Amino acid sequence: MKGTTHDVLKRPVVTEKSTALREDENQYAFEVALDANKIEIRRAVESTFGVRVLDVRTQIVRGKMKRFRRGFGKKPNWKKAVVTLREGDFIDFFEGA
Repeated sequence: MKGTTHDVLKRPVVTEKSTALREDENQYAFEVALDANKIEIRRAVESTFGVRVLDVRTQIVRGKMKRFRRGFGKKPNWKKAVVTLREGDFIDFFEGA
């Protein structure tokens, strides 16, 4: 298990799709540590934001091939978690954005 919640949650993912999920389904997307599991993600979100998590879905996002100077390189893989919150709960962090 990770040391702190900051080791599990890296940053929020703010895209058009995640904004629509937030408004319609009360779901929030985060970039999380590659080795974090769903239980750790649930605990980190609940303790950091003081909300109740109903469901956690995760996926590994494969890194893209990018051009670097004269050659090509690969961006690292990262893990995305979509958490569903209880009805009435919301995260203030996203409301200001």
